[in-house]
Amino acid sequence: MSNVPVTTWSLEQNSPADLLPAAAPEGDAVRIVRAEVPSPEFSRFLYASVGGDIRWTDRLGWSHARWREYLERPGVETWVAYEHGTPAGYVELDAMGDGVVEIAYFGLLPAFRGRGIGGHLLSYGTARAWDLAVRWPELPPTKRVWLHTCSWDGEFARANYERRGFTLFKTEVEPRPAATTPGPWPGAFAE
Repeated sequence: MSNVPVTTWSLEQNSPADLLPAAAPEGDAVRIVRAEVPSPEFSRFLYASVGGDIRWTDRLGWSHARWREYLERPGVETWVAYEHGTPAGYVELDAMGDGVVEIAYFGLLPAFRGRGIGGHLLSYGTARAWDLAVRWPELPPTKRVWLHTCSWDGEFARANYERRGFTLFKTEVEPRPAATTPGPWPGAFAE
């Protein structure tokens, strides 16, 4: 298998005032709810369904126990956007210590992209990263929120982050194996 260059951009906010919220979609069809009960099955569904066409593969091999261990850590939260009761996408927060929160994963299922949900979900999730210590009093107040995106992610991903007030602090280019996208289940994107 050959390698291809992949660019990874790391972006950050250093104050809640950096957040530039997107408008919520019109009407009441979209709701954002925290998945408060750790559920490896649901989290794996979101991960595979959102990332299936953009090469998210890091967690596909995680065991049920590994998912549970991760999800039960203080400061790990999953916020899910629903449109008319159907999961549309999610944002996953991970408290890294010392007041730093990573937006570990963010994205929409393919059918929900390009409809104004992503900017709203990212705005909401970023605001929840800034007030994470309110829900987790054992954690220090958030002083930095960061994330990374890469050239394999959706073509508008980085622009969405920058429109929400994230600023670039690091760029890396590294070779990665050229791989086909796994899809949310075997054969889902078969031609």
